[in-house]
Amino acid sequence: MKLDHVSFASEPDGYKATAERISEKLGVVPYDGGVHPRFGTRNLIFPLANGHYLEVVEALEHPAALSTPFGQAVRARSELGGGWMGWCVSVDDLAAVETRLERKAVDGNRTPESGLELRWLQIGVKGLIADPQLPFFIKWSADSSQHPSSYKTNGDVALDTLQIAGDRDRLRDWLGTQDPKPIPEIHIDWSAPHGTPGIMSISFETAKNGPVII
Repeated sequence: MKLDHVSFASEPDGYKATAERISEKLGVVPYDGGVHPRFGTRNLIFPLANGHYLEVVEALEHPAALSTPFGQAVRARSELGGGWMGWCVSVDDLAAVETRLERKAVDGNRTPESGLELRWLQIGVKGLIADPQLPFFIKWSADSSQHPSSYKTNGDVALDTLQIAGDRDRLRDWLGTQDPKPIPEIHIDWSAPHGTPGIMSISFETAKNGPVII
């Protein structure tokens, strides 16, 4: 189990303008991640070090953005002004997650600017909608060489810390582990939620701009 990516919902002026602001802070140029036809969304990808990436995601005027959990989550966060929508962990065994959550994973796909279609299974977005501190889960169909962080690889910017309003015990229950550090390659700072729980900010280490908090 490891952090896969973090999702930033488009602000009111659109996902390209939103990504430009993030690009200025991180010193990373994003690439076009393509359209998620099953979810009615599209994204821009910032590849990061350590096999992570940041996506800026936008809901399209498409029925799937209203009917699927991921599309609903993106649209709802953007309608609140945009910002951090959630985070995602990758797992090798989705069957165990399906059993624990008592539902089946759904297929996802998109074709980024590389032209190589990516496919995956994901589960847990309904949990994120109900309790935004919780990540959703992904299992990629391709090997690590086709992971979004591997295209236009960038080793100068690393995700360091998630600051989350929520409860670490709730997270451990959701992840199905009592490990004191279930996602070992990053730091998680917890604070008591004032209002809706969820990601408050994310800290990055950059070669160009030093520590950056978004």
